Amino acid sequence: MLLYAEVVALPTPLPSELVELITARFKLLSEPMRIRILDQLREGEQSVGGLAEVLDTSQQNVSKHLQALYAGGAVARRKDGNTVFYEIADESLLAMCEAVCDGVEQRISELSRIVAGI
Repeated sequence: MLLYAEVVALPTPLPSELVELITARFKLLSEPMRIRILDQLREGEQSVGGLAEVLDTSQQNVSKHLQALYAGGAVARRKDGNTVFYEIADESLLAMCEAVCDGVEQRISELSRIVAGI
């Protein structure tokens, strides 16, 4: 598993197979509900019902997105009786979200400076 501080030298140009894998990771995070689910799972393992309640949506909707996250390797699951619990399996997705948030914050700062100068 990569540590956040590690830097991986990517080949140039990127091989097509790698481009496809990178694209799949971004697609996995392209649904707002999936980001919201991952955000909730930062607190620890949670059930489908618990996530549905806190996210104010249906269990069916949460299950649909959890299945995509599970298929993409983002979350792990375990069953306890009739209840399925999920937890984050790939912390690198959180690092991606943090990197995007940092970029958004920088862009907002730049725009604020531009507006202030008008």
